[in-house]
Amino acid sequence: MYESETLVSEADPKHLPLARDQRAVYPSLKGKRVLITGGGSGIGAGIVEGFVRQGADVTFFDIAEADSQELLDSLKDAEKAPVFKRVDLTDIKAVQGTIQGLIDENGAFDVLINNAANDDRHTIEQVTEEYWDNRISVNLKHLFFAAQSVIPGMKAKGGGVIVNLGSISWHLALEELTLYQTAKAAIEGLTRSFARELGPDNIRSVCIVPGNVKTPRQMKWYTPEGEAEIVNAQCLKGRLVPDDIAAMALFLASDDARLVTGHEFFVDAGWR
Repeated sequence: MYESETLVSEADPKHLPLARDQRAVYPSLKGKRVLITGGGSGIGAGIVEGFVRQGADVTFFDIAEADSQELLDSLKDAEKAPVFKRVDLTDIKAVQGTIQGLIDENGAFDVLINNAANDDRHTIEQVTEEYWDNRISVNLKHLFFAAQSVIPGMKAKGGGVIVNLGSISWHLALEELTLYQTAKAAIEGLTRSFARELGPDNIRSVCIVPGNVKTPRQMKWYTPEGEAEIVNAQCLKGRLVPDDIAAMALFLASDDARLVTGHEFFVDAGWR
């Protein structure tokens, strides 16, 4: 293990996140209908905030009601405040029914951000058939069916964007994440399949592969020494935060990326 003092100082200006008033603005995102899964906390909350700052019409799903309400409160003065829907993403009928209701009420979505996931640790020996099914449901299945629900409206509007969230974990073969990594590897295949199938309808499909992002959930797993070890393994020594992932999502969803599809985009500070 590396010593904790090797962790970069958050006071070092070159390693600090970019101030939000200095971040890019994409006029093409203003007014766009955006659906974000798992938007109540962590990376998802950063993505919600990012699209709200762009003036987008944002709806997010989550089951964490307290976190989601806190996020709503923090954004209540925005030009257009986001809408929160409590949806259990393992209940596909509820997912598709809620999406269809939102479309019937306010029109088709332009952007889907498939963010929700759960990276519970486990060993191979601990996996039962029931746990396998649950982890695939939590980390993979809902991405397909959420996309299936928004695609007809995107086709009718003449285009759209599906942004799937992958993970650096399977690229690094991290320990005790076998099912999570299986699902995240599949997401990259799903992304490419969507890109080929939906390209003729001007629907783009891309995947963001985050590195280790500093969120309250992730910090449960790391000691200061462990966190320092991650930073030392990165080419760039800054600590990733949700805004860094949101910045990539905003670009990929915007018209600036109009011919970008079918690929993965790593935001990992060069973690090797």
